[in-house]
Amino acid sequence: MMEQSRVLTTRDGAHISYRVVRGKTPRRVMVLVHGMASNMTRWSEFVEETTLTVSRDLLRLDLRGNGRSISRGRITMEAWCEDLAAVLDQEGYSRAVLAGHCLGANLAVRFAARYPSRTEGLVLIDPLFPRSFAGVLKKVHSIKMLLTPMIALVRILNRLGLYRRNFPLLDLRELDRETRALMAGQGASKALVKRYSSLCFDRRFLPMAAYLQSLRELLRPLPPLENITIPMLLLFSTGKIFSDPAIARDLCENLTNCRTLELEAHHWIPTERPVEMREAIEQWCRELPF
Repeated sequence: MMEQSRVLTTRDGAHISYRVVRGKTPRRVMVLVHGMASNMTRWSEFVEETTLTVSRDLLRLDLRGNGRSISRGRITMEAWCEDLAAVLDQEGYSRAVLAGHCLGANLAVRFAARYPSRTEGLVLIDPLFPRSFAGVLKKVHSIKMLLTPMIALVRILNRLGLYRRNFPLLDLRELDRETRALMAGQGASKALVKRYSSLCFDRRFLPMAAYLQSLRELLRPLPPLENITIPMLLLFSTGKIFSDPAIARDLCENLTNCRTLELEAHHWIPTERPVEMREAIEQWCRELPF
């Protein structure tokens, strides 16, 4: 089955780029959502390698502000949820399983709370809970009120015509390949942080307005997970770069209909543990009642 590229034009004029692998007959769909300062190529390796295409359609998208969905307009969790719902409508899907990494996991939770009848299940890969923030993310959270005036200033400058016109597309599949080679030589932590946790690096690929608004949305509290009763798979890293894994696990230990797996990684499970991640998702999907 060939993956097809599509574009959705939203009611407010934004262009949302996405790709979909579809079967010849109607099937259930899994939506793959990327993380902070990322794009749909985060899932390229997964789509190429997974056996899920035998039984499910796969849809991945560039969130508004990222990848080929570049935008300097208003970006919120609610806007992202509406974009995702509109993409599902355009493709004729009434419900979906959502799989997200980092910011994408937080968005998946938000979507499930906003559209419960449209969400069949959740795969949350390193979701970030404010109570479990660690490292630089904890420091940024302490000054989060500064983001609002910063965003306002940047958007004013944009409206005055002060902004970059062109952004190269970041290929996460290629970046992962290079980073894995470096991890063996200079150490995993140094190689990962330099490429996946650097404002200077990220700013090459998306507008500052989009970056700051995405960061603000990442810092927002999540809807209570205990109110979500659909099947869930939670994959946590053991590292403490952005989140304390012990606190994160405690926040999820009493959830019903939920499976939790901890993987030896700093935070970027799709980069550090792609095979284990893929196999865990495939096994979980095989055991779903639908």
